[in-house]
Amino acid sequence: MCGILVSTDRDTDRIVFEEGLSLLHDRGPDMKRIETIDGCLVGFQRLAIMGLSREGMQPFHLHGSCAVCNGELYRFRPIKEELKKTYSFQSDSDCEILLPMYEKYGTDMFNMLDAEYALAIYDAEHDQWIAARDPFGIRPLFYGYTASGRICFGSTAASLMPIAGNIHPFPVGSYYKDGAFTAYTHLDRPKSVCMDSIEDISTKIHDLLTEGVLKRMDADAPVGYLLSGGLDSSLVCAIAQAHSTQPIRTFSIGMDIDAIDLKYARRAAEYIGSDHTEIIITKEDVIQALRPVIRALESWDITTVRASIGMYLLCRAIHKTTDIKVLFTGEISDELFGYKYTDYAPDAESFQLEAEKRVRELYQYDVLRADRCISSNSMEGRVPFGDLAFARYVMSLDPEKKMNRYHMGKYLLRHAFENDRILPGSILFRDKAAFSDAVGHSLVDDLKEYAETQYTDQEFCQECEKYSWSAPYTKESLLYRDIFESYYPHMDDLISGYWLPNQSWNGCQVTDPSARYLANYGASAV
Repeated sequence: MCGILVSTDRDTDRIVFEEGLSLLHDRGPDMKRIETIDGCLVGFQRLAIMGLSREGMQPFHLHGSCAVCNGELYRFRPIKEELKKTYSFQSDSDCEILLPMYEKYGTDMFNMLDAEYALAIYDAEHDQWIAARDPFGIRPLFYGYTASGRICFGSTAASLMPIAGNIHPFPVGSYYKDGAFTAYTHLDRPKSVCMDSIEDISTKIHDLLTEGVLKRMDADAPVGYLLSGGLDSSLVCAIAQAHSTQPIRTFSIGMDIDAIDLKYARRAAEYIGSDHTEIIITKEDVIQALRPVIRALESWDITTVRASIGMYLLCRAIHKTTDIKVLFTGEISDELFGYKYTDYAPDAESFQLEAEKRVRELYQYDVLRADRCISSNSMEGRVPFGDLAFARYVMSLDPEKKMNRYHMGKYLLRHAFENDRILPGSILFRDKAAFSDAVGHSLVDDLKEYAETQYTDQEFCQECEKYSWSAPYTKESLLYRDIFESYYPHMDDLISGYWLPNQSWNGCQVTDPSARYLANYGASAV
């Protein structure tokens, strides 16, 4: 995890630029560098993960061109061996392959990368800037324009605010060149429908997810694993432990009075034999974390804020008490296999369209949450369910087979690992629980209660009128929006709206996004 900032405006003031780059310090506390490239400023804050020596510091240079990248390029070593025929590498950093790749393949390189990344390249031969972002948007990237209309790129919206305006998220799976954005891939649009049998599907899911975990275990820095006790994080941890010679380090979090996840996480940890740590939080911890969480998120979405409180506090504790720099998480499974509310999809086509929508918008919600909670505590997140080969296969499956026809959501994923016995059945077939609720129902209840104390009913009605973009509709949502506005005035269109179940489906007409308000919430909260 690193931070990048680039201004293509030669008139950008260096002191102001340094102010923006300083806001990325948490993303890259190990080293800082600012260079002038063809009169333009390029800044990099480094968190050393691969190639820990100073030679791995960016920007990288080649024939007058330069590159900065926040990302992890998996399976980079075979590419590096091929490029060694014409290029002499100076470091063990995975990102050093980018410039020789660009020199050889141009923008075709972006479809060749098995990676989570956000990058900017100065092409000296053509005197132009190129930027790109991974297909899921796992690594954040924003763009904005200076007063003279020159484009700038930054890892966060906040980092761009001192030097640019009109700030927007960089489109995922796209690159910028010649003043235009071009999509190089569409994860949400499968090229064909896969009609494999259930058993063939299970085998491929098993093998592809396992490969996705294993390739992400390659790190030169200490690694940890977030373990909620739910299906997704438990599978990631179980796969990693099954391929490790030493106990992996797992971490879970819960409220002091009604934690739900802790007992399941403990059960999973004991079964797989991990070195497990529990973090207990209180109502006071939750309320005190609210402002720093919203500032780190750059979001006002209800679900995102709620789910981020526990994750942020857990990551903060890990950062303060361990030497871990890399954290594995279980995000992106729901978008691929279905949420609790997608049990109400009226048909397979509707289920597929909903999955495609969620994948397109993922960078605004769960992926954003994971990145900001982890990176704001100076660590890097790795997301095995976001493995491109795995995700493309699951998105291509006949949606009829992915729907809940088995009296258990995500059946294909569960069945894929049933014979391995790497998890107890009580975890592998545990019903889905929303993370913020499973940390403890009191977490969300405390937030709602606190919001009620901040506005009278009259003030609530008056204050809501300030916002025309996805107007707040509860005191809780108004509180989040007001806090967001205090840090990011007039930037509420950074996200497209509130995350909610599909309101057009019977059974999904809820105003609170929590899964516990759905009739099928089941035994997940027991």
